[in-house]
Amino acid sequence: MIRLLAIDMDGTCLNGRSRISPRTMAALEAAHNARILIVPTTGRPLTCLPHQLAARRDLYRYVITSNGARVTDLQTSQTLFQAEIPKDTALSLLKDLRSLHMGRTAHVNHDYLVQGQILHAMGRIIYGKDAKESPCVSDLTDVISRGACNVEELQFFFFRKDSANAVRQVLAPYPTLLSAYTGLYVEIYHRNASKGAALSALCQKLGIPKEQVACMGDGENDCSMFAASGLPLAMGNSAQSLQAMAKAVLPDNRHDGAAEGIFRYVLEQEPVRNP
Repeated sequence: MIRLLAIDMDGTCLNGRSRISPRTMAALEAAHNARILIVPTTGRPLTCLPHQLAARRDLYRYVITSNGARVTDLQTSQTLFQAEIPKDTALSLLKDLRSLHMGRTAHVNHDYLVQGQILHAMGRIIYGKDAKESPCVSDLTDVISRGACNVEELQFFFFRKDSANAVRQVLAPYPTLLSAYTGLYVEIYHRNASKGAALSALCQKLGIPKEQVACMGDGENDCSMFAASGLPLAMGNSAQSLQAMAKAVLPDNRHDGAAEGIFRYVLEQEPVRNP
């Protein structure tokens, strides 16, 4: 019997238009009504949860954010797990990368800080209402320096083809940091931060064994979560490495694969076609 469902957001719960479809929302409601704990598990910080889900906090209590840097109990506002980049380390890295022409953002204390109006405007265009709470700052280094918080995650957006290799060279002397690259940006986080570590910590606190945990995802950053789950389900649009770890491969996120997975494998019901 599944007691907890950890579900990724972008590329999984969200469709190709970055929205939760009516069918997927109906599946989440059905899981909640079956007393299954729904745990949004995302690379986003807390203030950037999909707005449709942020409006339905009756469906969930615990959230894993910033690729596992934080686990938050929304009912008590308590942090149940955290693995953040120390402030001094973040400032040192920002200093070492200052000569590279890149866009700079950071997850700090649940917020998504974006340096510069151009990058901030691009984020609003891409993420719409989901990014409405993201502060625009003129100097990320200055904001982090004046604050008292550590950093959940740093992101650098590439404006040149050689930026990724340059970042790799700068990161070499930082053994406590890990990184994940796409063609557009790099995410940098503490080596102890992962969706899997966060999920395991939450389940241990709640007394839920691995065998009673399902998870759903599409990216390589979901691999650790799959390893921490008894029922890992991969989206049809997911990376091959993830599909190889899955108990089942679902339709892609443009065809309500998340809803299919919840009804068929988590609830063990025939999928609802027209909610």
